Amino acid sequence: MKFIIALLSLVVSVSASIAHAHGTWITSSSTVLSAPQFVTFDAASSSVPFIIDHRPLVIDALSIIAPDSSKVLPVNVMKGELRTVFDAKFEQIGTYRLELLRSGFRANWKDAENKPKRFMGAAEALAKEVPADAKELKVTESISRMENFITVGKPSALKPTGSGLELVAGTHPNDLVVGEPVEFTFLVDGKPTEGVEVEMIRSQTRYRNKLDEKKYKTDKDGKIKVTFEEAGLYWLDADFKDNNVSNKLATERGLAYVLTLEVLPQ
Repeated sequence: MKFIIALLSLVVSVSASIAHAHGTWITSSSTVLSAPQFVTFDAASSSVPFIIDHRPLVIDALSIIAPDSSKVLPVNVMKGELRTVFDAKFEQIGTYRLELLRSGFRANWKDAENKPKRFMGAAEALAKEVPADAKELKVTESISRMENFITVGKPSALKPTGSGLELVAGTHPNDLVVGEPVEFTFLVDGKPTEGVEVEMIRSQTRYRNKLDEKKYKTDKDGKIKVTFEEAGLYWLDADFKDNNVSNKLATERGLAYVLTLEVLPQ
């Protein structure tokens, strides 16, 4: 009975804490390589980060960017019922960036007969799908970025793109160690931004009785300070809202950023 109560408590806490989150993630068989080689990846959407229990992640828009800015194509791609698996070969010395960008619009309105209608899609289709006489129209723009980093040999510098929500780490993302403080700066369209909400969850949630998520909010300089207490994989989710929309129909922009980090023991 105690086990059932604990399990129910975990389910409730998980549902309450990450219901708003994207729930998407990519993990790799290695994050740091001593020499060029292949790395295998899992990609999925799940109820709890790193637990394979929901659906595979679509990686058609995934970019793997080499240290010299060239692109690497994923190979051996297999989309299963619960996860997507793929390989990539990393040959250049330095840090590779895996980047999955998504953007679009969500619209809700009522038609002439007061029936609720909704739309989700790209800007090109928004004007065609939403009628000019739409009542109680609400349009939200969304832009999300998911990243992973793989380093071969020695780390190389990582530059932000200046678009959307991004992270700049004071310590290289592939050089994180338990007990050593790290400073993360969050940028919105290239500028450090106050009020970005950040959540981090350590892996192995299946083997503990609570999610143990850590929550932060960036200061006036766009920064948070973190000291990792345990080794393992960490899912980082950051969210921010503003009104810097790219389409005049939208009134709000939702920005999201997801990153998988590996923290090593001392």
